[in-house]
Amino acid sequence: MSVLEIRDLRVAVDDKQILNGVDLTVRAGETHAIMGPNGSGKSTLAYAIAGHPKYTVTGGEVLLDGENVLEMSVDERARAGLFLAMQYPVEVPGVSVSNFLRSAVTAVRGEAPKLRDFSKELRAGMDALAIDPSFAQRNLNEGFSGGEKKRHEILQLELLKPKIAVLDETDSGLDVDALRVVSEGINRFRAREGTGVLLITHYTRILRYVRPDYVHVFAGGRVVEEGGPELAERLEAEGYERYVQAAKASA
Repeated sequence: MSVLEIRDLRVAVDDKQILNGVDLTVRAGETHAIMGPNGSGKSTLAYAIAGHPKYTVTGGEVLLDGENVLEMSVDERARAGLFLAMQYPVEVPGVSVSNFLRSAVTAVRGEAPKLRDFSKELRAGMDALAIDPSFAQRNLNEGFSGGEKKRHEILQLELLKPKIAVLDETDSGLDVDALRVVSEGINRFRAREGTGVLLITHYTRILRYVRPDYVHVFAGGRVVEEGGPELAERLEAEGYERYVQAAKASA
């Protein structure tokens, strides 16, 4: 059974400390939601786990099934079973969605899938996410709407089949219909045996479709409160101000 363990993680950006000792464990079969105000360190956690060079780990460790993720390159982390859906996916002109996805699948699986098999997988994934077939030939993220970008992120999730998915504000920029389709994709992933989800969000609306087992409140670069789904509803009603003020007072 896969498990992601984050222990006393500390991360800086441009010599400014952002994460100040994060402890969090995500096991297969669990969905964890991280909620908090802007600037609390939620996205920093996601990018640090994924290995973005802008984020410097100054302390702590991240383990996936007992292996030190921080000693792995970005591609090694992906092959080990980590997946990051980015808040703002980048545009890659000249690279089609189909070619990108086949290259990603090849890198993670260690060998190129047969073209016929991959085409079948790709069509099935696109159908499940209500993506038009012509989408496969478009340049990666170029001119994509917010909904198209997020559906593409979940399409990657469908094809790559990681152990642990870190989803950074997957609900941002989505209308109601796109939110429902994307949430259904996340729930299909969650239903697979041996998978876990770390879902980062500001709002509870996606949590009405993707129900978390645990909710963690971020403020001041650390987890300041934990609970079940009921905590998300309380945050929706009360907001984050008291956590922000408490973080400032303890800084």
